[in-house]
Formats: sequence, structure tokens, C-alpha cells
Amino acid sequence: MTGTRQVLFVQGGGEGAHDAWDDKLVDSLRRELGDGYEVRYPRMPDEDDPSPAHWAPAVHRELADLADGAIAVGHSVGATILVHALAERPPRARLAAIVLIAAPFVGRGGWPGDGFELPGDLGARLPQGARVHVFHGLADETAPPSHADLYARAIPQAQVHRLPGRDHQLNDDLSEVAEAISPDGLPAPGRTRTAT
Repeated sequence: MTGTRQVLFVQGGGEGAHDAWDDKLVDSLRRELGDGYEVRYPRMPDEDDPSPAHWAPAVHRELADLADGAIAVGHSVGATILVHALAERPPRARLAAIVLIAAPFVGRGGWPGDGFELPGDLGARLPQGARVHVFHGLADETAPPSHADLYARAIPQAQVHRLPGRDHQLNDDLSEVAEAISPDGLPAPGRTRTAT
């Protein structure tokens, strides 16, 4: 699609996540972004048993197909694996933004990982020039909202959005995400916003 900005959306994990859960997030994002955006929503392998060993190669393949100015978005464990993959091996394309939604932090202070841990200097390892947004619902009962603070420490340039009353799926409403990644909505990096 010529003249459109590419958005890669990496799903969360769990049985049926692609078709019964995160599809609603993708529908919301497509609706809110409107014309001018191509939201790609690939199915991750073994979605009921997400692991960096299986998902990272799939994420790298998807990233390799993006053009300069694309946006990478991940939800839940998909966001955790996405940011790890980006830190491990940045894509050839220059990303405009990286968006983590309800991402569990795996590492010191967060969840333990089986041979997988996010580095403390995560922000320094991410692609240069990409704005980073961390969205977390304050009513998230799956990934504790405190994990947003862990991301804020590991990625100092990130803008953290804490959304009151929103659950792990952000109540299937990605309007704030769409606002942040639209050309007018990209605020200065390093600011923290608490929505009311």
C-alpha cells in the first residue's frame, strides 16, 4: 500500500489470543488510526506457549519487511518479546515508534524468566531515534501496573501512559495508542503521562 505508514502489531500469548482477544485491540487501532495506516497482525507460532525462542525469529521476520517510518506495537508477552528482539537485533528499517501495551517486565524486580531477561540498559540498546511509549492499565490484574515503572527505569527515554480503570486489554480501546503514534500525537520523549 503506497503512501501508508506500516504498523506491526505483535499479539499477546495464550490460547485463542490472536482470534478472540487481541483481534479486538487491532480492530480498535485500525479504527482509531483510519486511512493512511496499514496495521499488520501476524499470528505468532505456538500462541498458547509463547517463548522468545519461538517468537523472536517470527518477530525478526516481520520487522525485516517493514519500511522506514514504521511503528512496532506489542501487547502483553508479545510486547516483552518484541522489545527484547529489538534490543537484540535492531531492524534495517528506521522505526518511528515502539509501543509496549500491558507488557510484563521480565528481569530484576519483575517476573522471573527461564533463561530470558530484559537488560537493565534496555533503552540504550533500542533502535536510535524511535520514540518509545509504554501503556499500562492501572486495573491490570495480569501484568502488575508496577511493571510500567520497571520499563521507565530500563528505558529512560520512554513516555509512560498509566491509564486508570483499564484492564490488561485496555478495555479493548487503543485510542490513546493511536493518538500517541499519529504524526501530531507524538509527544516529546521522556515525559510521563497519567491519564484521567
